[in-house]
Amino acid sequence: MTNRRRALCSYLGRVPYTEALALQLAAREGIRRRGEEDRLLLLEHPHVYTLGRNAATSDLLASPGWLATQGVEVVDCDRGGQVTYHGPGQLVGYPILNLSPDRRDVRRYVRDLQATLVQTLADLGIEAEPRDGQAFVGVWVKEEKIASIGVHLSRWITTHGFALNVSTDLSLFAGIVPCGLNGVQMTSIERLTGAAPSVAEVAALYARRFAEVFDRELVEPPPEP
Repeated sequence: MTNRRRALCSYLGRVPYTEALALQLAAREGIRRRGEEDRLLLLEHPHVYTLGRNAATSDLLASPGWLATQGVEVVDCDRGGQVTYHGPGQLVGYPILNLSPDRRDVRRYVRDLQATLVQTLADLGIEAEPRDGQAFVGVWVKEEKIASIGVHLSRWITTHGFALNVSTDLSLFAGIVPCGLNGVQMTSIERLTGAAPSVAEVAALYARRFAEVFDRELVEPPPEP
């Protein structure tokens, strides 16, 4: 028997950003209004730049013509942080967790997310580390950033989350100032190792580390009616 809280964990494949946001908000309302179980959504997005609450218009470098040519969507959102890129070959994770009553600490929550990513990368032979400071929040390999974190909390229920570069086309970060950091070098599992597992394989590794750090029993959600 286990006393760990359960969380429903889904790997969804490639999902448009606005659809994934709707899933998050529905899960949050289910937790808030009906006491439903926590969720962990693991997926990847088509090309999209997302602008967080602290984003400036100057952080978006790409012209409308270039965006149209590359097929990159631009979306405003309510997560913390500035602007980032999501796209194919990137593992995106959205934990929708009720941090009440025992984990009501925003800094701890971010540290725990960083820990899940550092441990997942260690499983792949990559030594990474977290960094503090609003602009630097995420996970780094020496001076290169491999994962970004941006979260939102409403009545201690979390939305948004992280993006881990697996085999991401890093050239797409040139259209923005990633996380407001001029001159930052982004990297990926593929760039560091010369090869990369699939996003689905990294998602499976990540789910195991998430369960350990957040002390959750991860289960598959029931089929849709």
